[in-house]
Amino acid sequence: MTVAIPTHHSGQGLSLKRQLLLWLLLPQLVLFLVGGALAYRMALKYAEKAIDQSLTQSVRSLARQVKPIGSGLLIDFPRAAQDIIEQDPTDRVSYMVSSPPGSFLLGNGKLPGPSEDLLVPTREALLYNARVDGKPMRMALLELDYGDADAPQRLRVQVAKSLAVQQRLTTELIADMLAPLLLLVMVLSALVYGGISRGLQPLRRLQAQLGDRHHQALSDLSPIEMTQAPQEVHALAAAVNQLLSAVRRSLGQEKRFLNDAAHQLRTPLAGLISQTELALAEKEPQALRERLTKVLAGARRSAHLVHQLLSLARNEVEVNLQPLDVATLAREVARDWTPRAFKTGIDLGYEGADHLMLPGDGFLLREALNNLIDNALTYAGAGCEVTIRVQPQGEQVLLEVEDNGAGLSTEDLPHVFERFWRASDVPGGCGLGLAIVAEITQRHGGQARVLAARPHGLRVQLWLPVRHASAVA
Repeated sequence: MTVAIPTHHSGQGLSLKRQLLLWLLLPQLVLFLVGGALAYRMALKYAEKAIDQSLTQSVRSLARQVKPIGSGLLIDFPRAAQDIIEQDPTDRVSYMVSSPPGSFLLGNGKLPGPSEDLLVPTREALLYNARVDGKPMRMALLELDYGDADAPQRLRVQVAKSLAVQQRLTTELIADMLAPLLLLVMVLSALVYGGISRGLQPLRRLQAQLGDRHHQALSDLSPIEMTQAPQEVHALAAAVNQLLSAVRRSLGQEKRFLNDAAHQLRTPLAGLISQTELALAEKEPQALRERLTKVLAGARRSAHLVHQLLSLARNEVEVNLQPLDVATLAREVARDWTPRAFKTGIDLGYEGADHLMLPGDGFLLREALNNLIDNALTYAGAGCEVTIRVQPQGEQVLLEVEDNGAGLSTEDLPHVFERFWRASDVPGGCGLGLAIVAEITQRHGGQARVLAARPHGLRVQLWLPVRHASAVA
Protein backbone atom coordinates (compact mmCIF):
# COMPACT_ATOMS: atom_id res chain seq x y z
CA MET A 1 0.00 0.00 0.00
CA THR A 2 1.43 3.37 -0.95
CA VAL A 3 0.45 6.93 -0.17
CA ALA A 4 0.45 9.86 -2.56
CA ILE A 5 1.59 13.13 -0.99
CA PRO A 6 0.99 16.14 -3.28
CA THR A 7 4.06 18.29 -3.79
CA HIS A 8 2.29 21.35 -5.15
CA HIS A 9 -1.01 23.12 -4.87
CA SER A 10 -2.96 23.35 -8.08
CA GLY A 11 -5.72 25.57 -6.73
CA GLN A 12 -6.07 29.30 -6.88
CA GLY A 13 -4.09 31.69 -4.70
CA LEU A 14 -0.66 33.20 -4.42
CA SER A 15 2.31 31.23 -3.21
CA LEU A 16 3.81 32.00 0.18
CA LYS A 17 6.84 33.59 -1.48
CA ARG A 18 4.70 35.91 -3.58
CA GLN A 19 2.56 36.85 -0.61
CA LEU A 20 5.64 37.74 1.43
CA LEU A 21 7.07 39.76 -1.44
CA LEU A 22 3.74 41.53 -1.88
CA TRP A 23 3.38 42.40 1.79
CA LEU A 24 6.99 43.52 2.14
CA LEU A 25 7.58 45.33 -1.17
CA LEU A 26 4.17 46.97 -1.52
CA PRO A 27 4.60 49.04 1.67
CA GLN A 28 8.03 50.11 0.37
CA LEU A 29 6.45 51.29 -2.87
CA VAL A 30 3.73 53.16 -0.97
CA LEU A 31 6.30 54.79 1.30
CA PHE A 32 8.40 55.73 -1.73
CA LEU A 33 5.41 57.36 -3.43
CA VAL A 34 4.38 59.19 -0.27
CA GLY A 35 7.96 60.27 0.30
CA GLY A 36 8.15 61.48 -3.29
CA ALA A 37 4.97 63.55 -2.88
CA LEU A 38 6.24 65.06 0.38
CA ALA A 39 9.65 65.73 -1.17
CA TYR A 40 7.96 67.46 -4.12
CA ARG A 41 6.01 69.71 -1.78
CA MET A 42 9.16 70.52 0.18
CA ALA A 43 11.14 71.22 -3.00
CA LEU A 44 8.33 73.40 -4.30
CA LYS A 45 8.26 75.30 -1.03
CA TYR A 46 12.02 75.91 -0.99
CA ALA A 47 12.05 76.90 -4.67
CA GLU A 48 9.24 79.39 -4.03
CA LYS A 49 11.14 80.74 -1.03
CA ALA A 50 14.28 81.22 -3.16
CA ILE A 51 12.28 83.02 -5.87
CA ASP A 52 10.60 85.25 -3.29
CA GLN A 53 13.96 86.24 -1.84
CA SER A 54 15.27 86.98 -5.34
CA LEU A 55 12.19 89.05 -6.24
CA THR A 56 12.30 90.97 -2.96
CA GLN A 57 15.93 91.82 -3.53
CA SER A 58 15.25 92.82 -7.15
CA VAL A 59 12.28 95.09 -6.35
CA ARG A 60 14.24 96.85 -3.58
CA SER A 61 17.23 97.33 -5.88
CA LEU A 62 14.99 98.74 -8.58
CA ALA A 63 13.25 101.03 -6.09
CA ARG A 64 16.61 102.45 -5.04
CA GLN A 65 17.20 103.48 -8.65
CA VAL A 66 14.11 105.71 -8.58
CA LYS A 67 14.97 108.99 -6.80
CA PRO A 68 12.32 111.64 -6.14
CA ILE A 69 13.39 115.23 -7.02
CA GLY A 70 10.91 117.77 -5.80
CA SER A 71 7.63 116.83 -7.33
CA GLY A 72 9.33 114.69 -10.03
CA LEU A 73 11.33 111.43 -10.31
CA LEU A 74 14.87 110.64 -11.41
CA ILE A 75 15.10 107.09 -12.71
CA ASP A 76 18.66 105.83 -12.92
CA PHE A 77 18.20 102.44 -14.57
CA PRO A 78 20.89 101.93 -17.22
CA ARG A 79 20.40 99.76 -20.26
CA ALA A 80 22.97 97.24 -19.07
CA ALA A 81 20.94 96.45 -15.94
CA GLN A 82 17.85 95.97 -18.05
CA ASP A 83 19.70 93.56 -20.34
CA ILE A 84 20.88 91.53 -17.34
CA ILE A 85 17.33 91.17 -16.08
CA GLU A 86 16.01 90.04 -19.45
CA GLN A 87 18.95 87.94 -20.64
CA ASP A 88 17.46 84.48 -19.74
CA PRO A 89 14.46 83.82 -22.00
CA THR A 90 13.43 80.76 -19.97
CA ASP A 91 13.54 82.75 -16.76
CA ARG A 92 11.35 85.61 -17.90
CA VAL A 93 11.64 88.71 -15.69
CA SER A 94 9.43 91.76 -16.15
CA TYR A 95 9.38 95.02 -14.26
CA MET A 96 7.26 98.12 -14.18
CA VAL A 97 7.40 101.50 -12.48
CA SER A 98 4.14 103.38 -12.12
CA SER A 99 3.09 106.60 -10.41
CA PRO A 100 0.47 106.90 -9.24
CA PRO A 101 0.12 103.12 -8.87
CA GLY A 102 -1.16 101.65 -12.10
CA SER A 103 -0.07 104.60 -14.33
CA PHE A 104 2.77 103.19 -16.43
CA LEU A 105 6.06 105.11 -16.34
CA LEU A 106 8.81 102.65 -17.06
CA GLY A 107 9.23 98.96 -17.75
CA ASN A 108 8.77 96.24 -20.29
CA GLY A 109 5.17 95.33 -19.79
CA LYS A 110 1.86 96.10 -18.20
CA LEU A 111 1.92 94.17 -14.96
CA PRO A 112 -1.33 93.58 -13.03
CA GLY A 113 -1.66 94.77 -9.49
CA PRO A 114 -2.68 92.71 -6.53
CA SER A 115 -6.25 91.61 -5.96
CA GLU A 116 -8.54 93.77 -3.91
CA ASP A 117 -8.37 91.46 -0.87
CA LEU A 118 -4.60 92.03 -0.53
CA LEU A 119 -3.49 95.00 1.58
CA VAL A 120 -0.47 96.77 0.11
CA PRO A 121 1.96 97.73 2.89
CA THR A 122 4.23 100.79 2.64
CA ARG A 123 7.98 100.19 2.29
CA GLU A 124 7.40 96.43 2.52
CA ALA A 125 7.47 94.09 -0.49
CA LEU A 126 4.20 92.30 -1.25
CA LEU A 127 4.50 88.90 -2.95
CA TYR A 128 1.62 87.37 -4.95
CA ASN A 129 0.85 85.24 -7.98
CA ALA A 130 -0.59 86.66 -11.21
CA ARG A 131 -0.91 85.79 -14.87
CA VAL A 132 0.81 87.83 -17.57
CA ASP A 133 -0.03 87.07 -21.20
CA GLY A 134 -1.69 83.86 -19.99
CA LYS A 135 1.40 82.61 -18.19
CA PRO A 136 1.71 82.19 -14.40
CA MET A 137 4.23 84.52 -12.75
CA ARG A 138 5.40 85.33 -9.26
CA MET A 139 5.35 89.08 -8.53
CA ALA A 140 6.89 91.40 -5.96
CA LEU A 141 5.40 94.86 -5.37
CA LEU A 142 6.83 97.78 -3.40
CA GLU A 143 5.16 101.18 -2.95
CA LEU A 144 6.95 104.34 -1.76
CA ASP A 145 5.66 107.83 -0.87
CA TYR A 146 7.37 110.93 -2.26
CA GLY A 147 6.62 114.60 -2.99
CA ASP A 148 5.74 117.51 -0.72
CA ALA A 149 3.57 117.31 2.30
CA ASP A 150 1.01 119.47 0.55
CA ALA A 151 1.03 117.26 -2.56
CA PRO A 152 1.95 113.71 -1.54
CA GLN A 153 2.43 111.12 -4.27
CA ARG A 154 2.98 107.37 -4.36
CA LEU A 155 5.36 105.30 -6.44
CA ARG A 156 4.83 101.61 -7.26
CA VAL A 157 7.66 99.33 -8.33
CA GLN A 158 6.84 95.79 -9.57
CA VAL A 159 9.08 92.91 -10.58
CA ALA A 160 7.68 89.67 -11.98
CA LYS A 161 9.42 86.37 -12.62
CA SER A 162 8.09 83.38 -14.55
CA LEU A 163 7.27 80.30 -12.50
CA ALA A 164 9.22 78.17 -14.99
CA VAL A 165 12.29 78.65 -12.87
CA GLN A 166 10.35 77.36 -9.85
CA GLN A 167 9.46 74.21 -11.76
CA ARG A 168 13.07 73.80 -12.85
CA LEU A 169 14.41 74.20 -9.34
CA THR A 170 11.77 71.82 -8.01
CA THR A 171 12.61 69.20 -10.62
CA GLU A 172 16.32 69.45 -9.84
CA LEU A 173 15.72 69.16 -6.10
CA ILE A 174 13.40 66.18 -6.56
CA ALA A 175 15.93 64.44 -8.79
CA ASP A 176 18.71 65.03 -6.24
CA MET A 177 16.53 63.74 -3.41
CA LEU A 178 14.73 60.80 -5.01
CA ALA A 179 17.61 59.29 -6.99
CA PRO A 180 19.49 58.06 -3.86
CA LEU A 181 16.17 57.05 -2.28
CA LEU A 182 15.21 55.02 -5.34
CA LEU A 183 18.61 53.33 -5.32
CA LEU A 184 18.14 52.53 -1.63
CA VAL A 185 14.68 51.04 -2.30
CA MET A 186 16.07 48.87 -5.08
CA VAL A 187 18.89 47.59 -2.84
CA LEU A 188 16.43 46.95 -0.01
CA SER A 189 14.05 45.12 -2.36
CA ALA A 190 16.89 42.90 -3.56
CA LEU A 191 17.83 42.13 0.06
CA VAL A 192 14.17 41.34 0.90
CA TYR A 193 13.89 39.02 -2.11
CA GLY A 194 17.10 37.23 -1.18
CA GLY A 195 16.07 36.97 2.47
CA ILE A 196 12.68 35.49 1.59
CA SER A 197 14.25 33.02 -0.82
CA ARG A 198 16.76 31.94 1.80
CA GLY A 199 14.12 31.80 4.54
CA LEU A 200 11.88 29.52 2.44
CA GLN A 201 14.65 27.01 1.72
CA PRO A 202 13.68 24.83 4.74
CA LEU A 203 10.14 24.59 3.33
CA ARG A 204 11.55 23.51 -0.03
CA ARG A 205 13.66 20.88 1.73
CA LEU A 206 10.55 19.74 3.61
CA GLN A 207 8.67 19.52 0.31
CA ALA A 208 11.53 17.51 -1.20
CA GLN A 209 11.53 15.08 1.73
CA LEU A 210 7.78 14.59 1.44
CA GLY A 211 8.16 14.13 -2.31
CA ASP A 212 10.74 11.39 -1.74
CA ARG A 213 8.12 9.48 0.26
CA HIS A 214 5.65 9.55 -2.63
CA HIS A 215 6.25 5.92 -3.58
CA GLN A 216 7.06 4.54 -0.13
CA ALA A 217 4.81 2.13 1.68
CA LEU A 218 3.02 3.57 4.67
CA SER A 219 4.77 1.18 7.02
CA ASP A 220 8.15 2.42 5.74
CA LEU A 221 7.48 6.14 6.17
CA SER A 222 10.36 7.46 8.26
CA PRO A 223 10.17 10.71 10.29
CA ILE A 224 11.19 13.97 8.62
CA GLU A 225 14.53 15.37 9.79
CA MET A 226 14.94 19.17 9.91
CA THR A 227 18.13 19.78 11.86
CA GLN A 228 18.86 23.28 10.52
CA ALA A 229 15.65 25.25 10.13
CA PRO A 230 13.68 27.99 11.93
CA GLN A 231 11.52 27.05 14.89
CA GLU A 232 8.31 27.38 12.86
CA VAL A 233 9.53 24.83 10.32
CA HIS A 234 10.53 22.49 13.16
CA ALA A 235 6.97 22.75 14.48
CA LEU A 236 5.59 22.00 11.00
CA ALA A 237 7.93 19.03 10.60
CA ALA A 238 6.92 17.75 14.05
CA ALA A 239 3.24 18.00 13.09
CA VAL A 240 3.90 16.10 9.85
CA ASN A 241 5.87 13.46 11.79
CA GLN A 242 2.92 13.06 14.17
CA LEU A 243 0.65 12.59 11.18
CA LEU A 244 3.00 9.99 9.66
CA SER A 245 3.22 8.22 13.01
CA ALA A 246 -0.58 8.13 13.25
CA VAL A 247 -0.78 6.75 9.71
CA ARG A 248 1.78 4.04 10.50
CA ARG A 249 -0.02 3.17 13.74
CA SER A 250 -3.40 3.05 12.01
CA LEU A 251 -2.03 0.82 9.28
CA GLY A 252 -0.40 -1.44 11.85
CA GLN A 253 -3.65 -1.76 13.76
CA GLU A 254 -5.50 -2.51 10.54
CA LYS A 255 -3.02 -5.20 9.53
CA ARG A 256 -3.04 -6.69 13.02
CA PHE A 257 -6.84 -6.77 13.05
CA LEU A 258 -6.98 -8.44 9.65
CA ASN A 259 -4.36 -11.01 10.66
CA ASP A 260 -6.14 -11.74 13.95
CA ALA A 261 -9.52 -12.03 12.26
CA ALA A 262 -8.20 -14.29 9.50
CA HIS A 263 -6.37 -16.48 12.00
CA GLN A 264 -9.19 -16.82 14.49
CA LEU A 265 -12.09 -17.17 12.07
CA ARG A 266 -10.44 -19.84 9.95
CA THR A 267 -10.91 -22.67 12.46
CA PRO A 268 -14.56 -22.06 13.53
CA LEU A 269 -15.65 -21.44 9.94
CA ALA A 270 -13.99 -24.65 8.84
CA GLY A 271 -15.77 -26.44 11.68
CA LEU A 272 -19.12 -24.94 10.66
CA ILE A 273 -18.63 -26.09 7.07
CA SER A 274 -17.63 -29.58 8.19
CA GLN A 275 -20.57 -29.97 10.57
CA THR A 276 -23.00 -28.62 7.95
CA GLU A 277 -21.76 -31.11 5.36
CA LEU A 278 -22.14 -33.97 7.86
CA ALA A 279 -25.63 -32.73 8.76
CA LEU A 280 -26.65 -32.77 5.10
CA ALA A 281 -25.46 -36.40 4.85
CA GLU A 282 -27.36 -37.61 7.94
CA LYS A 283 -30.55 -39.63 7.48
CA GLU A 284 -31.58 -40.13 11.08
CA PRO A 285 -33.45 -37.19 12.75
CA GLN A 286 -31.65 -37.61 16.04
CA ALA A 287 -28.22 -37.61 14.44
CA LEU A 288 -29.23 -34.61 12.31
CA ARG A 289 -30.34 -32.77 15.44
CA GLU A 290 -27.01 -33.43 17.13
CA ARG A 291 -25.16 -32.11 14.08
CA LEU A 292 -27.31 -28.97 13.97
CA THR A 293 -26.73 -28.42 17.68
CA LYS A 294 -22.99 -28.44 17.03
CA VAL A 295 -23.49 -26.06 14.08
CA LEU A 296 -25.42 -23.69 16.37
CA ALA A 297 -22.70 -23.82 19.02
CA GLY A 298 -20.04 -23.14 16.38
CA ALA A 299 -22.07 -20.23 14.99
CA ARG A 300 -22.40 -18.73 18.45
CA ARG A 301 -18.67 -19.04 19.06
CA SER A 302 -18.00 -17.38 15.69
CA ALA A 303 -20.45 -14.56 16.49
CA HIS A 304 -18.80 -14.05 19.88
CA LEU A 305 -15.38 -14.01 18.24
CA VAL A 306 -16.49 -11.45 15.66
CA HIS A 307 -17.96 -9.26 18.42
CA GLN A 308 -14.71 -9.42 20.37
CA LEU A 309 -12.61 -8.63 17.30
CA LEU A 310 -14.80 -5.64 16.44
CA SER A 311 -14.59 -4.41 20.03
CA LEU A 312 -10.83 -4.75 19.94
CA ALA A 313 -10.63 -2.76 16.70
CA ARG A 314 -13.02 -0.10 18.00
CA ASN A 315 -11.05 0.31 21.22
CA GLU A 316 -7.84 1.10 19.31
CA VAL A 317 -9.05 4.57 18.36
CA GLU A 318 -8.74 7.62 20.59
CA VAL A 319 -11.44 7.90 23.25
CA ASN A 320 -13.49 10.95 24.15
CA LEU A 321 -13.23 11.39 27.91
CA GLN A 322 -16.24 12.92 29.68
CA PRO A 323 -17.13 13.24 33.38
CA LEU A 324 -18.44 9.80 34.39
CA ASP A 325 -19.80 8.30 37.63
CA VAL A 326 -17.92 4.99 37.49
CA ALA A 327 -19.54 3.68 40.70
CA THR A 328 -23.02 4.05 39.26
CA LEU A 329 -21.84 2.46 36.02
CA ALA A 330 -20.40 -0.56 37.89
CA ARG A 331 -23.66 -1.15 39.79
CA GLU A 332 -25.68 -0.95 36.54
CA VAL A 333 -23.44 -3.54 34.86
CA ALA A 334 -23.64 -5.80 37.92
CA ARG A 335 -27.45 -5.70 37.80
CA ASP A 336 -27.36 -6.63 34.10
CA TRP A 337 -25.31 -9.77 34.88
CA THR A 338 -27.29 -10.79 37.99
CA PRO A 339 -29.70 -13.15 36.13
CA ARG A 340 -26.85 -15.13 34.61
CA ALA A 341 -25.00 -15.25 37.94
CA PHE A 342 -28.13 -16.54 39.69
CA LYS A 343 -28.65 -19.14 36.98
CA THR A 344 -25.09 -20.46 37.31
CA GLY A 345 -25.17 -20.44 41.11
CA ILE A 346 -22.65 -17.62 41.59
CA ASP A 347 -23.01 -14.86 44.18
CA LEU A 348 -22.42 -11.55 42.32
CA GLY A 349 -22.06 -8.44 44.50
CA TYR A 350 -20.81 -4.85 44.60
CA GLU A 351 -18.63 -3.09 47.19
CA GLY A 352 -17.32 0.48 47.29
CA ALA A 353 -18.37 4.09 46.89
CA ASP A 354 -21.88 5.11 45.97
CA HIS A 355 -20.64 7.81 43.61
CA LEU A 356 -17.18 8.35 42.19
CA MET A 357 -16.44 10.68 39.28
CA LEU A 358 -13.61 10.35 36.78
CA PRO A 359 -12.99 11.35 33.14
CA GLY A 360 -13.86 8.36 30.98
CA ASP A 361 -15.80 6.87 28.09
CA GLY A 362 -18.92 5.23 29.44
CA PHE A 363 -19.38 2.86 26.49
CA LEU A 364 -15.80 1.53 26.62
CA LEU A 365 -15.69 1.16 30.41
CA ARG A 366 -19.01 -0.71 30.28
CA GLU A 367 -17.44 -3.02 27.67
CA ALA A 368 -14.45 -3.61 29.96
CA LEU A 369 -16.69 -4.45 32.94
CA ASN A 370 -18.79 -6.78 30.82
CA ASN A 371 -15.67 -8.69 29.77
CA LEU A 372 -14.36 -8.90 33.35
CA ILE A 373 -17.67 -10.15 34.77
CA ASP A 374 -18.21 -12.53 31.84
CA ASN A 375 -14.72 -13.96 32.35
CA ALA A 376 -15.29 -14.39 36.10
CA LEU A 377 -18.71 -16.02 35.72
CA THR A 378 -17.38 -18.35 33.02
CA TYR A 379 -14.32 -19.69 34.82
CA ALA A 380 -15.03 -19.24 38.57
CA GLY A 381 -17.51 -22.14 38.80
CA ALA A 382 -20.79 -22.73 40.60
CA GLY A 383 -20.93 -21.85 44.31
CA CYS A 384 -18.26 -19.14 44.02
CA GLU A 385 -18.45 -15.45 44.73
CA VAL A 386 -17.70 -12.61 42.30
CA THR A 387 -17.24 -9.12 43.77
CA ILE A 388 -17.04 -5.80 41.92
CA ARG A 389 -15.25 -2.97 43.77
CA VAL A 390 -14.88 0.74 43.01
CA GLN A 391 -12.66 2.66 45.44
CA PRO A 392 -10.73 5.96 45.36
CA GLN A 393 -6.97 5.54 45.73
CA GLY A 394 -5.39 9.01 45.93
CA GLU A 395 -5.16 10.43 42.41
CA GLN A 396 -6.50 7.18 40.94
CA VAL A 397 -9.63 5.07 40.99
CA LEU A 398 -9.41 1.31 41.53
CA LEU A 399 -11.94 -0.70 39.54
CA GLU A 400 -11.63 -4.36 40.54
CA VAL A 401 -13.38 -7.66 39.81
CA GLU A 402 -12.46 -10.53 42.17
CA ASP A 403 -13.60 -14.16 42.24
CA ASN A 404 -12.76 -17.02 44.63
CA GLY A 405 -12.65 -19.69 41.97
CA ALA A 406 -9.72 -21.89 41.03
CA GLY A 407 -7.60 -18.98 39.83
CA LEU A 408 -4.43 -19.23 37.72
CA SER A 409 -0.95 -20.50 38.37
CA THR A 410 1.93 -18.13 38.92
CA GLU A 411 3.33 -19.05 35.49
CA ASP A 412 0.04 -18.14 33.73
CA LEU A 413 -0.51 -14.72 35.32
CA PRO A 414 1.90 -12.77 33.01
CA HIS A 415 0.01 -14.03 29.91
CA VAL A 416 -3.49 -13.00 30.97
CA PHE A 417 -3.66 -9.85 28.82
CA GLU A 418 -2.13 -11.40 25.71
CA ARG A 419 -4.36 -11.75 22.66
CA PHE A 420 -5.82 -15.20 22.00
CA TRP A 421 -4.15 -16.68 25.07
CA ARG A 422 -6.35 -19.09 27.03
CA ALA A 423 -5.59 -20.96 30.22
CA SER A 424 -8.70 -23.17 30.10
CA ASP A 425 -10.45 -25.35 27.55
CA VAL A 426 -13.90 -24.29 28.77
CA PRO A 427 -15.93 -23.61 25.59
CA GLY A 428 -17.19 -20.14 24.76
CA GLY A 429 -14.01 -18.08 25.10
CA CYS A 430 -11.66 -16.83 22.41
CA GLY A 431 -8.80 -15.27 24.39
CA LEU A 432 -9.66 -11.64 23.60
CA GLY A 433 -11.75 -10.49 26.60
CA LEU A 434 -8.92 -9.47 28.93
CA ALA A 435 -6.88 -8.10 26.01
CA ILE A 436 -9.78 -5.77 25.28
CA VAL A 437 -9.90 -4.77 28.96
CA ALA A 438 -6.18 -3.89 28.93
CA GLU A 439 -6.62 -1.91 25.69
CA ILE A 440 -9.51 0.13 27.11
CA THR A 441 -7.60 0.84 30.31
CA GLN A 442 -4.60 2.01 28.33
CA ARG A 443 -6.82 4.33 26.24
CA HIS A 444 -7.94 5.94 29.50
CA GLY A 445 -4.34 6.49 30.58
CA GLY A 446 -4.52 3.77 33.21
CA GLN A 447 -3.02 0.36 33.88
CA ALA A 448 -4.52 -3.14 34.11
CA ARG A 449 -3.12 -5.63 36.62
CA VAL A 450 -3.92 -9.23 37.56
CA LEU A 451 -3.25 -10.73 40.98
CA ALA A 452 -3.90 -14.04 42.68
CA ALA A 453 -6.63 -13.84 45.34
CA ARG A 454 -6.23 -15.36 48.78
CA PRO A 455 -6.74 -18.18 49.55
CA HIS A 456 -7.60 -18.85 45.93
CA GLY A 457 -9.13 -17.05 43.01
CA LEU A 458 -8.27 -14.16 40.69
CA ARG A 459 -8.30 -10.36 41.02
CA VAL A 460 -8.25 -8.15 37.93
CA GLN A 461 -7.60 -4.49 38.75
CA LEU A 462 -8.03 -1.39 36.56
CA TRP A 463 -6.15 1.66 37.86
CA LEU A 464 -7.70 4.73 36.21
CA PRO A 465 -6.36 8.30 36.66
CA VAL A 466 -8.74 10.91 38.04
CA ARG A 467 -8.31 14.61 38.70
CA HIS A 468 -11.15 15.22 41.16
CA ALA A 469 -12.71 12.07 42.62
CA SER A 470 -15.48 12.64 45.18
CA ALA A 471 -16.65 9.56 47.05
CA VAL A 472 -19.86 9.22 49.07
CA ALA A 473 -19.65 6.31 51.51
